[in-house]
Amino acid sequence: MRAGRLARVDPISAVAGLLIAASVVWRGSITVRGYLTVDDFPILAQADASALTPGHLVALYNNHFMPAGRLIVWITERLTGYEYWPYATLMLLTQIAVGVAFYLLLRLMLPSSWALLVPLSLFLFNPMTLEVTAWWAVGINLLPMQLTMILALYAHVRYLRSGDHRHLATMALVMVAGLLFFEKALFIAPLLFLVTLCLYAPGGPVRALVTTVRRWWPSWAVLAGISLVYLAAYLGMSNGSALRTPSSAGEVGTFFRQFYGESLAPGLLGGPWVWLDAGDGTAISAPQQTARWLSWALVALLIGVTIWLRRWVAVRAWTLLLLFSALASGLIAATRLGSALSGVSGLVPRYLGDVILVAALCVGVAVCGLRPLEADAETEDDLVPAPLRARTQPVVVALTTAVVLLIASSVYSGTGFAADWRIKAGRDYLRTAQADLAVAEAGTVFMDQPVPEAVVPSLSYPWNMQSKFFGPVENGPMFVTEARKLSIFDEAGHVRPAWVNGVKARPGPIKGCGYRVTGGRTVRIPLAAEATDYWQVVRISYLSDRDTTATLQVGRHDPRSFDVHRGLNAMFLLMLVEGDEVVLDVLDRRANLCTDEIEIGALVPQPAG
Repeated sequence: MRAGRLARVDPISAVAGLLIAASVVWRGSITVRGYLTVDDFPILAQADASALTPGHLVALYNNHFMPAGRLIVWITERLTGYEYWPYATLMLLTQIAVGVAFYLLLRLMLPSSWALLVPLSLFLFNPMTLEVTAWWAVGINLLPMQLTMILALYAHVRYLRSGDHRHLATMALVMVAGLLFFEKALFIAPLLFLVTLCLYAPGGPVRALVTTVRRWWPSWAVLAGISLVYLAAYLGMSNGSALRTPSSAGEVGTFFRQFYGESLAPGLLGGPWVWLDAGDGTAISAPQQTARWLSWALVALLIGVTIWLRRWVAVRAWTLLLLFSALASGLIAATRLGSALSGVSGLVPRYLGDVILVAALCVGVAVCGLRPLEADAETEDDLVPAPLRARTQPVVVALTTAVVLLIASSVYSGTGFAADWRIKAGRDYLRTAQADLAVAEAGTVFMDQPVPEAVVPSLSYPWNMQSKFFGPVENGPMFVTEARKLSIFDEAGHVRPAWVNGVKARPGPIKGCGYRVTGGRTVRIPLAAEATDYWQVVRISYLSDRDTTATLQVGRHDPRSFDVHRGLNAMFLLMLVEGDEVVLDVLDRRANLCTDEIEIGALVPQPAG
């Protein structure tokens, strides 16, 4: 009985299962080399700082609406903090679901043959989507989007075939689920329309458009309703000023040249083969010139051969890819250019996360043909030529060679991506800080400072501050606004004694004392330069003959009181300052305080010696 069941296993599905498993193992071997990075830290810190409230879930992050993602992050962060393995596991498990769903979609839309493994391998092993299964802030948006794109398309094709409105309900629920992870899931609506128009509606462009609108209008009504309601809510919450516009036509042209010529075309062949380090996130595509030319030539050859073999179905498939990629790239060009990073925007892999999925489907249609809609002879005659005789030895050899070369090319590209991904400034900074905190003496305190720019960029303020960054860390540092003995994290994360580097007080007139402050008399101490009007740290070193309280003021801002201790001491104060003099007095009329060392500025590690 068991042997009989094994014999009934579809060999194509068995090989597809092996490819899905192999791709996840390959992706996992790359993912686990890295760590949380850049946007991951603010997202987790926000979860740590907030209760599980509707306000937290619907709050935008960089104008992204992701309540379902925030819920997952909140639960996971509460359980594991900054541990990376839960997030890596979630991404890889979702990738399994995405791979299985995509294979089922191919089986639904394409004739059953070994040729199915070409588009499946193109999608599963594509290096341009490695970022999606490595970087949590990208994966939490794009993996659910990919999955819901596939599931919505699957339900929609089922509706096209049967007319059963239950499939419309499934499609609607799937789209809503996608929108809870990423607002770009709105692309599901135009994708379904374009797939119907380009692949299933018979006739020329005008006739196909009229047929698409008239025949399947219930689907467009559902999609339009969801999209309009969502857009109204999203635009009401979003910050329009956060969107950027291109600064010139040349900037737009550069973006499209990079997007199509240096990212998409090489990506269809397992490229880009060479990557450029882009900081602590992930690398960007940087194919060499010869590789670019070769990829253009091979993609053009693929288009030409498939059109020769498949005629209009291939033309329609490539048209679908062109239209959807134009939509995706056009949105990026309209909202993401106009910054210092615009010169490399077309090389960013995550911008192809949805396009690669559609590209793999279009390659599948162009190579394999299209399974007809039942009871639609007109569509069959117009769009679906006879399938390739994939059982012949030359075809099998050609398909096997194509899959092997595609996977080998992808794995080669993956090695470069992995080498860049394993270098993580945030991980090194955090681990160093935790190690030093574990052995720091009791009472070690810090003043809140930004983490290094490579760890969390200043654009993420206030979530780039150490008090936010270390929020999810168990037994993390303690932050104060005044201290007699202060520590600081250096650029590498080591705990060091703190010092102040900035504007100094002029030397005092009294030898061996500098400036003498006695009870009931205010002393004005001139600075060597004017202090900038902002929050800065004041370090005052003094000698006092008794315990008392002193008041220090710099400029028009409120004075700051601090405890004075008998003997030689120092005090660090975080306060608003401005002007060119310090006003100092003491409360106890019997006290005498000498100081000749006041400095106002930024905290730095204490110099050696």
